[in-house]
Amino acid sequence: MGVFGGDKLVVAISSRALFNLEEENRLFESGDPRAYMALQLQRLEEPARPGIAFSLIKKLLAFNDTTSQRVEVVILSRNDPVSGMRIFRSGEANQIKLQRGVFTQGRSPFRYLKPLQAHLFLSANADDVRDALAAGFPAARVLTESVLAGSNYPNEVRIAFDGDAVLFSDEAEQVFQRDGLDAFQEHELSKAAQPLPGGPFKPLLAALHRLQAASTPAMQIRTALVTARSAPAHERAIRTLMEWDIKVDEAMFLGGLPKGEFLREFEPDFFFDDQTRHVDQASLHVPAGHVAGGITNA
Repeated sequence: MGVFGGDKLVVAISSRALFNLEEENRLFESGDPRAYMALQLQRLEEPARPGIAFSLIKKLLAFNDTTSQRVEVVILSRNDPVSGMRIFRSGEANQIKLQRGVFTQGRSPFRYLKPLQAHLFLSANADDVRDALAAGFPAARVLTESVLAGSNYPNEVRIAFDGDAVLFSDEAEQVFQRDGLDAFQEHELSKAAQPLPGGPFKPLLAALHRLQAASTPAMQIRTALVTARSAPAHERAIRTLMEWDIKVDEAMFLGGLPKGEFLREFEPDFFFDDQTRHVDQASLHVPAGHVAGGITNA
């Protein structure tokens, strides 16, 4: 596993995950970095609009006050330093406190996660996310086509997680992929009392659990496990969380029902899943990210 910083929750995020820079990005992807840089410079005084992970980041930063810094957000971006100026200004204009940033001008930035001691990396770049996951960091590719977070819960950071290959290892998922549903249910029933190994997002859930203890009336955390598991395979998931001494506020065992409509009701600021079909479907209702680990992404 990666190196995770003390009690402070550290989130590294790319500029495209935090702000809506899709128009600028089309110019960047066209292979004309000079034109892209010129456009960013031209728009220096024009704050970028909120992007898919904006609500999550803004709410997490609300845990900070004058006496303690419980959350730090760092921009980790393939942008150039000139474009970085606009990102910092956009943060200021949107009341997002950004102090640190690493801008690598087209090169992969994931190596800087270790010295940053990041608990989470959010990026729109699939390769960077895969590299970060392989290095042991919780990371997800933000679907920039997702709908933005709802506004019904201004005082709660709401985060939803898939189970297997996200919070838990993909040990059980491997059985399912290889031998089918009956074998999976049998495997999980026989191992119900044996905790599942941790998955890539266990360290993030643990960090959120610590942050939850610092909840104030101004901001609280609400987590949900949203899984295709159903009874009797639910028991191992619940017992695993009990063994870790980590609580989730809601658990949905959907037995293969589409997750999107349940997520629409929960209204998370972000949802993490390892299967593209679940993420694509969720993105129609909520901000969603793809965790490209485990057997389904092999």
